[in-house]
Amino acid sequence: MRFGGMAALALLAAALAGCGGGGAKPRTLASAAAPRPSIGGERRVAPAARSAPEVMAAQGLGGVIGSPAAALTRRFGTPRIDLAEGDAHKLQFAGKACVLDIYLYPLAAGAAPTATHVEARLRQGGAPADPGACIREVEER
Repeated sequence: MRFGGMAALALLAAALAGCGGGGAKPRTLASAAAPRPSIGGERRVAPAARSAPEVMAAQGLGGVIGSPAAALTRRFGTPRIDLAEGDAHKLQFAGKACVLDIYLYPLAAGAAPTATHVEARLRQGGAPADPGACIREVEER
């Protein structure tokens, strides 16, 4: 009887395993963006559709918006962080009380990245700070 009980359990397990869906895996964001094999075995990622970056209003930002990285480093000195990823570029400068992040993107294909967005926060606690005041503080440093 013991063999019959084990065989029945194995048969039940096999039947339940067949009920697990067995269909195609749902596409997730990760699987949709995964590289796909191409001819010759190379792996390529399909290029993403390029859209123009949203440019922050320049009012009150002391001429930062629209400036290239070289002009910003001449103005503010050596950045604390200088990070490039793809065609995006981030520069971070610090004043006595604030941290200034400047994001640069090319406005057209093949163009040099220029500042399109600025964020400022307090060094202590990280609360948002006035970007114009932070620009002036970093500039005075």
